[in-house]
Amino acid sequence: MSATVTPSATPPAESAADSLPTAEESTTGTGTGTGTGTGVTAAAGPAARPALNWRIRFGALSLIWGFSFLLIKVGTEGYAPFQVTLGRLLSGTAVLAVAMVVRRERLPRGARTWGHLAVAAFFLNALPFSLFAHAELTIPSTLAGICNATSPLWGMALSLVALSEDRPTRRRVAGLGLGFLGVLTVLGAWQGFSGLDFSGTAMALLASLSYPIGWIYVRRTLAGNGSSTLALTGSQLFLGTAQIALVSPLFTSAPEGFPLLPTLAVVALGALGTGLAVLLQYGLVEEVGPTTAQMVTYFIPVIATAAGVAVLGEQLSWNTPVGALVVLAGAALTQSRARGGRAASSRASSD
Repeated sequence: MSATVTPSATPPAESAADSLPTAEESTTGTGTGTGTGTGVTAAAGPAARPALNWRIRFGALSLIWGFSFLLIKVGTEGYAPFQVTLGRLLSGTAVLAVAMVVRRERLPRGARTWGHLAVAAFFLNALPFSLFAHAELTIPSTLAGICNATSPLWGMALSLVALSEDRPTRRRVAGLGLGFLGVLTVLGAWQGFSGLDFSGTAMALLASLSYPIGWIYVRRTLAGNGSSTLALTGSQLFLGTAQIALVSPLFTSAPEGFPLLPTLAVVALGALGTGLAVLLQYGLVEEVGPTTAQMVTYFIPVIATAAGVAVLGEQLSWNTPVGALVVLAGAALTQSRARGGRAASSRASSD
């Protein structure tokens, strides 16, 4: 899934994972773990209405990010985890590079900006993408998708500590408690976590934690940078690709072949889940606003679970979907505001 860089705020899926934070998420320090994972959303300018209705693009984005975990699982059947991550980042960077050329975007300037982007690339791309790929060697894609849904919970918890303007409220604290209760339900805590691969699950949860760390860093360092969101995101993906390209040879050997299905899965994961998905999300944020656009977060684990069960034949016990629903309910609470707060925010923005 993916994230942007205005410090406004969506993983995933994957990121991401892979998601670009929407404006509201940058305000709360939360977001999703789907998308590319940048962390900065730029102010939207006037744009022509897209040919496709936003609901169709919203559905496409949900499907792309929801299927990302299935694609990771298929990719790891033919390639080492670092190779899956490298192929994903290469494909995603290529898509955004083409978009930058078409739109005649300029690269960000300044060594400091590139340094901050390198750190963002590590926490929002290189690290979580690699962790999810390693995790899915031993855990089902359904569990990885549900772990990804904890990113808003981690984000809220971290923002309460790291961002002084994010003050705890009863609603948000209740959301955190409910969300982590859902995590324990998914993991089957009352059974002593029996039958659960601890290392794989831990890596998936760490990947989900990495996204909000990156978002908070971006918010602190790249806000008001002046470069476009697309230029920042494309540059960030390029740096993430370079990081994995340097690390991968140290831990893996060159693949002996290029099996068709895993290769197609990795290319689709990058081109669609890390490239096209970012462009779709930008368009949604501009057209319907960040609040509606970020609702895609709640569809990702549902689609990931359905895809894993229907396509890969993964087994599903009752506590997995029940716990996932509790996690999503908690995440929704952490990102909601009381009516009074919304009204005050509306008045402030209109002044």
